[in-house]
Amino acid sequence: MHKWVLRLLGLSYLGVLLAAPVGLVFWRTFEHGFGPAWDAVTTPEAKHALTLTVLIAAIVVPANTVFGVICALAIVRRRFPGKGLVNALVDLPLALSPVVVGLAFLLLYSRNGWFGGWLTDHGIQVVFALPIFVSLPFVVREVVPVLREIGIEQEQAAATLGATPFQTFRRVTLPAIRWAVGYGVVLTTARSLGEFGAVSVVSGHIVGKTETMTLQVQDRFQSFDYVGAYAGSVVLALLAIATLLAMSLFKPKEATR
Repeated sequence: MHKWVLRLLGLSYLGVLLAAPVGLVFWRTFEHGFGPAWDAVTTPEAKHALTLTVLIAAIVVPANTVFGVICALAIVRRRFPGKGLVNALVDLPLALSPVVVGLAFLLLYSRNGWFGGWLTDHGIQVVFALPIFVSLPFVVREVVPVLREIGIEQEQAAATLGATPFQTFRRVTLPAIRWAVGYGVVLTTARSLGEFGAVSVVSGHIVGKTETMTLQVQDRFQSFDYVGAYAGSVVLALLAIATLLAMSLFKPKEATR
């Protein structure tokens, strides 16, 4: 009896905080039919914002996956000076507001920033250019506990049999951490698709150039174009759902082996 009560409370909590708001967004999007929503997301500005959002995810997710796995291996498998500091800095983006990160980038890399003048003189533009926000901690924090759990016995056995470090990683370590990497990829994808604070500071908010879908949703809402704002939100939600579905489709195949 208590088990069912706890389940009911958990589902009710999720329904109030997640299902109801998302359902309301979908309902308001298609309240007047499919046509207005389709028109809102097929304007040139909306197409460019969606393309830029997907492009950012296509850059950020692979980069964060590679560097996240390398960082996790360094934290768990290596000893080096400043290891504790690196471990703490990994969590810094999770503790800081993205707006603060964007402001820091602005102070460092704007034309009047510490490094902005030198970068501009050499043709490198960071602020008010293609906005990319790195979400490194998600992959690291998913992989680190798994690496600690599996230990080093299998890796040592592979090394004694003559395997190179790369062969050991590809055949022993990577299969053991694949699902941790996968969950980190899902979280990183969701963050890169929905990032707003840092992007709004460093992108310049230029329509048709540096405006992502999240920024366009804000613009549409402030312009009282509620259908456009809700339609853009639905597109972002569908992208996130598609990522989760893609992840779940691979898991049953792996589990049945």
